[in-house]
Amino acid sequence: MTFHTSIYGNDNSDILLLQMVDEHELETIEQEISFIKELSPEKEFCLLAVKVNDWNRDLSPWASPAVFGKEDFAGKAEETLQVLLEEILPAITEKDSSRRKIIIGGYSLAGLFSLWSAYQTDYFDGIAAASPSIWYPHFTEYMISNVIHSKRVYLSLGDREERTRNPVMSRVGDAIREGEQILKNAGVDCVLEWNKGNHFKNADLRTARAFAWVMERM
Repeated sequence: MTFHTSIYGNDNSDILLLQMVDEHELETIEQEISFIKELSPEKEFCLLAVKVNDWNRDLSPWASPAVFGKEDFAGKAEETLQVLLEEILPAITEKDSSRRKIIIGGYSLAGLFSLWSAYQTDYFDGIAAASPSIWYPHFTEYMISNVIHSKRVYLSLGDREERTRNPVMSRVGDAIREGEQILKNAGVDCVLEWNKGNHFKNADLRTARAFAWVMERM
């Protein structure tokens, strides 16, 4: 499993933003970075974009049937996280005399992957989950029965995202409200922000807000 990576921003910054992206997000990443700078002008950061080869395969925490289209979720997130922790991140941080603060984040299934990652390792100082696919089958149950290792979590959702005819995805609103409460009960510094619109509106701005909030809370 190999991934193409791109680095943006101040490579010498002590804050590293790690974002799993697809081809479309790479096209708008410069705009997202501009938004982050506007929202958090006093923070210097480096953003590492990791291009995901197969969204449903590489970011899903466990195997699950397709909920739209015909492509099932293969549940290879563990392999993806292993590559991040053992290959990609050590290569980026090895030159630092002290460990950087690392925030992992992303949009949609990448947001879910970021949140799931916080239950696997204490490597990440914060989680920026913008419109995460927290409707994913059994994910909130997983949150209840496992321990999160990050102290700061940003969650967001569009106010029209739960208005869908898809019976699995329509529970995203209830799931994210439940997830917020689970995190707060666990003592996590957590916020849930509601945005105007459906899932496909202003993804770059929503992701920027997620990263900026976590940076400001550190």
